[in-house]
Amino acid sequence: MGVETASFVVVLGSAGLAIGLALQGSLANFAAGILMIIFKPFKVGDYIEGGGAAGSVEDIGIFTTDLNSPDNKKIIIPNAKLTTDKIVNYSAKEIRRVDIVAGVSYHDDLDKVKRVLEDILAKDERVLAEPASVVAVLELGDSSINLVVRPWVKTADYWPVLFSVKENIKKRFDAEGITIPFPQQDVHIHKAD
Repeated sequence: MGVETASFVVVLGSAGLAIGLALQGSLANFAAGILMIIFKPFKVGDYIEGGGAAGSVEDIGIFTTDLNSPDNKKIIIPNAKLTTDKIVNYSAKEIRRVDIVAGVSYHDDLDKVKRVLEDILAKDERVLAEPASVVAVLELGDSSINLVVRPWVKTADYWPVLFSVKENIKKRFDAEGITIPFPQQDVHIHKAD
């Protein structure tokens, strides 16, 4: 037919390469979606962190996963980004540990502080008896003695317990005369001759 086949092959090859490069991301997302359906690292309704975002899973599609953020934003994450990054599934286990740090003054009675913190946990019916809660000295900081308060709760109770225990710590410390210090620095001025 008088058409040079070499030019035709180059045009077809270039078009094939361009189409392949254009579909590369879509194919990666498709493969990642298939892997997520097979291995099920999370399900609809779970609260997860992954791909640079966090939220409740609304939909798991072949190419993307939809999350609903805590402030009600819809986040669409390509599946390839989710599977190449770590995924933290906060809903996967029935119980979770709440981690709270409470700082007190070096002048306060440490045994009294620990008794007050243990009493706060004991009075909250959402705190589980097993595994046992921990109240212990975490560090001797620059301005305070920092105690860690670690109760175990059902996953659904995590946020309500976190907020209420922090509030109860402040109220009980005020009632018991326990000081929550603020960062401070002593400055000594020496007069030079």
